[in-house]
Amino acid sequence: MTRRFAPDRRTFLKASAAAALAAPTIVPSSVFGKPDAPAPSDRVVVGSIGLGGLGFGHHLKILLANNRVRVGAVCDVDRNHRDRAAQEVFDKTGDRVEIYKDFRDLCERPDVDAVLIATPDHWHALTAIYAMQSGKDVYCEKPLTLTIDEGKTMVETARRYGTVFQTGSQQRSDKRFRKACELVRNARIGKLERVDTYIGTSEAGHWQTATTPPSELDWNFWLGPAPWAEYTPNRCHNEFRWFFDYSGGKMTDWGAHHNDIAQWGIGADGSGPVKIKGAAKFHEKGPYEAPRTFDVTYTYANGVELHCHAEGDNGVKFTGSDGWIFVNRGEIKDSADGEILKSKLTDQDVRLPVSKDHHDNWLDCIESRERPICDVEVGHRSVTVCHLGNIAIRLGRELQWDPVKEMFVNDEGANRMLSKPMRAPWHL
Repeated sequence: MTRRFAPDRRTFLKASAAAALAAPTIVPSSVFGKPDAPAPSDRVVVGSIGLGGLGFGHHLKILLANNRVRVGAVCDVDRNHRDRAAQEVFDKTGDRVEIYKDFRDLCERPDVDAVLIATPDHWHALTAIYAMQSGKDVYCEKPLTLTIDEGKTMVETARRYGTVFQTGSQQRSDKRFRKACELVRNARIGKLERVDTYIGTSEAGHWQTATTPPSELDWNFWLGPAPWAEYTPNRCHNEFRWFFDYSGGKMTDWGAHHNDIAQWGIGADGSGPVKIKGAAKFHEKGPYEAPRTFDVTYTYANGVELHCHAEGDNGVKFTGSDGWIFVNRGEIKDSADGEILKSKLTDQDVRLPVSKDHHDNWLDCIESRERPICDVEVGHRSVTVCHLGNIAIRLGRELQWDPVKEMFVNDEGANRMLSKPMRAPWHL
């Protein structure tokens, strides 16, 4: 993946600022019909990479509705996806944006300040690292990585380049989850003893005959670093997450949300469990590799146990010596008919960072150069929990984990699963 790199974003901004000093006037934003909007020159120019269901239906629409952002370019290996996105930008803003198939070409644009990555999981690390090396700030969808070692490299790269990096585990910007974690961290349910996360089961899928990829899709580029496979519709786009070459099933899909909240409530954002064991039932028929059901137990150094389940009501349950709190995207409740939730917190209590909107938090931090609420290291540590569960399930034995060294203890077989070979010419 040897390519020339674009100028560092800060170098570009300095050059732009110097040029602005020579300009005769500054045009107020009111001229453009939005008195409360930033001037176009002050907006963050974002390149959107990965424009399937989530990238188009969720992220692109949010970006286009935010007057702090100008979408400057779109990129996808599927021509239909990228053309649809470009048309959406034009319909909403009147702007005709550049269209790319190769994310590297987009990242080398000096006028692009930041990128939003919503590709399949096996592309996250390569795309994000190239973007950071090109001087871009990054918003990357969850699960952050395909392997634990990818996450370590992403954290190292973000620190080297001073990247503002938001992981798309957006429940950290939901007041219900923050409230639950603050009450837990302040012992309002007594001493925390266990956390249960319920993240869903998966289907077996249906065998399909290999066929020629559709003309609009560059299948070889879609596979990228993954091993070569013949094209079938259910290996691609929305169904990729059930194959271990591209994702980690429900464990990394919903697990990257709820196990992230578990880490927040436990107070383990910079750490992780020390012991993992689990069991799963895999599909006897069908092509999908991710397990149908599973139960994984993680033990932390302070004795707290995290139990991650496929089956059960979707959400997170914190249980302490004096009660419990359950939270999901629709509700928060406790074991005392709401009395625990009425507990008041003071300035002397542990208070967690506040974000009311995940994308705006990222934009705020691009301006302030602070770390977002779900910084790359937070995202890495949270998805590490998920990867550890999958590794324990697939190996079928209890594992010891060193969260400081980020290695398994005396287990070379497990340590070989911290990374995954990439198909040439792709490499980190």
